[in-house]
Amino acid sequence: MFDWEAAWHAALYGPGGFFARGEKPSGHFRTSPLVGPELASALLTLLSRVDAALGFPPVVDFVDVGAGGGELAFAVRSQASGSLASRLRVTAVEVGPFVELPGVRWVREVPPCVGLLVGHEWLDAIPCPVVRGPSSDPWITRWWPSLADGELAEVGAPRDAAWAAAVRGVRGAALAIDYGHLVSSRRFTLTGYREGRQVPPVFDGSCDITAHVAFDSCAAAAGGDRVLVSQRDALGALGLTGGVAGSGWEWLESAARAGRVAELRDPSGLGAFGWLLHGRGVAVSDLLPFLPPWRPNPASFSSA
Repeated sequence: MFDWEAAWHAALYGPGGFFARGEKPSGHFRTSPLVGPELASALLTLLSRVDAALGFPPVVDFVDVGAGGGELAFAVRSQASGSLASRLRVTAVEVGPFVELPGVRWVREVPPCVGLLVGHEWLDAIPCPVVRGPSSDPWITRWWPSLADGELAEVGAPRDAAWAAAVRGVRGAALAIDYGHLVSSRRFTLTGYREGRQVPPVFDGSCDITAHVAFDSCAAAAGGDRVLVSQRDALGALGLTGGVAGSGWEWLESAARAGRVAELRDPSGLGAFGWLLHGRGVAVSDLLPFLPPWRPNPASFSSA
């Protein structure tokens, strides 16, 4: 029997694997940190709220799990100012080769932290077992009850365990940002990406292999105070809006920023990403106002 999880893991993280050899997401698909500095700005606003809720600790962490080339971690470090900047410790977690960036420390294991931990498109790259229905797997029984005979499904248990472990080590808040589905909308989504194109998933290390995140099971596994909202709504609540003002160069700069914000909040694109936010010793209501619950974007289920 083919071991999907082992093959997936070897293709990404084994000797010569896609990420192990140093491939960076920026070379293969467009992510929110690559759009511009605006995501980092919004996350700094969120971190500032976490910092205040924690009582302004002597050291406050920003931990970027699955950091890739470190674009998000470096942008957060670069934009921080005032008291927060003087107390901020930025950590990038990555299994591949490290990228030397001023003010960013690199580690290979998720560390405990006091502040904000962010897994930006991290969970989708954690390999999973794959089963064919009917299946008696306990995770499938609970979280994919609609699995029909002959259909394939990714078993999200390894992601649940990874997210629960990461959240346990946090005092402050933990945030997973990803594309995903819910028990009401499960669909087999395993696919590959190479050089900006979606491609069939092959397990030879030549492409990134990814699948949608079961947000509801990850949320339940980590437990506690939490919300699941859309990136579009979360960014708006963190002050990221796209107004255009001024004249001349000022107008051009604000128009460019407005375009980047629009891309980040596009409900048919990046704005449809889910934001799963857990409070750890901090009330989620102190970090985000009440927002509509996240719903999956059917367009994200397209296959190669």
